[in-house]
Amino acid sequence: MAQKDYYEILGVPRNASADELKSAFRRLARQYHPDVNKSPDAEEKFKEINEAYAVLSDPEKRAAYDRFGHAGVRGAGAPDFNVDFTDFADIFGDLFGFGGFSRSARRARSQPRRGADLQYRLDLTFEEAVFGTEKEIEITRDEICRTCSGSGAEPGTSPVRCSTCNGTGEVRQARQTILGSMVQVITCPTCNGVGETIATPCHTCSGRGLERRTVKKVVSIPAGVDTGTQIRLAGEGQPGINGGPNGNLYIPINVRPHKYFRRKDYDILMDLNINVAQAVLGAEVDVPTVDGMAKLRIPPGTQPGKVLTLRGKGVPHLRSAGRGDQKVVVNVEIPTRLTAEQRRLFEELAKSLGSEVQPQERGFLDWLRDTLAG
Repeated sequence: MAQKDYYEILGVPRNASADELKSAFRRLARQYHPDVNKSPDAEEKFKEINEAYAVLSDPEKRAAYDRFGHAGVRGAGAPDFNVDFTDFADIFGDLFGFGGFSRSARRARSQPRRGADLQYRLDLTFEEAVFGTEKEIEITRDEICRTCSGSGAEPGTSPVRCSTCNGTGEVRQARQTILGSMVQVITCPTCNGVGETIATPCHTCSGRGLERRTVKKVVSIPAGVDTGTQIRLAGEGQPGINGGPNGNLYIPINVRPHKYFRRKDYDILMDLNINVAQAVLGAEVDVPTVDGMAKLRIPPGTQPGKVLTLRGKGVPHLRSAGRGDQKVVVNVEIPTRLTAEQRRLFEELAKSLGSEVQPQERGFLDWLRDTLAG
């Protein structure tokens, strides 16, 4: 059976340029790859496409094919397509993600890479979060080995070129595929892609070039932080790879609960119990704030649940000037035990106030609530 013309298989003219050949091959390989195209003849078509491109992309084979046809590239024997797959790295690596074949992947192994980030959870008191503070923390991370200065070799010795890959960090490995026998480029198993081996590893780091070390850092906590705030210390994470930058250290903040205070945005809330006389007659009382004790005026006739405000006694704004307020929620305590004198006075008060009770009038919000519920 007469074989198809290679130019016809790729759908290009005989004077097609190398870029035109590659473009046609990309398009057809994507269309007929068996992992993508499930038609019965896809595999055979894919082999034809690769056979055609293997010949036409090679200047010497193409010249022989143009002059003698198929006989010029095959002679009298069976087809010989022991293809060095690295010639197609930029195509197959992009199209199908074949690991180990892409030149860009090989370059990536030696490129500088950023180190990993670290995290340290920091607990603060309520006051420390409000006003800011400085905290000394300890973190454990990799550091350049002090014994071998990062070489990984015992002092007095040096890394040597890997004999397996001859310093390239890669070895070629033949494998059988649907295209025939192909050569795959993989990371050297001896040196793990470094290109060097260490005959006498450093006794401190065991050849890593890095040692685990605990370091102390002083962290400045700005005023106004809250639980969930995260502080970033640039470059304080794990060391970079191949000369890349260090990672970062992230410090998430957790604020411990306070005995009296709770926080809402930049305001501080506090519950305050007062007695009946203070609620009825009014009073001036001392209340705690984050700044210390402060005077608070209780107006006469204060009802339970009344919110009184101490201006500027709240949390400083994190990224701007000013502070929030302290909101004091009043609760009127009803005594459960009375002395004889207290009972007498309350009885006199009860006589003067009378025993008549009056239902509270329904307000607009009650009417609206019932209307919506109905």
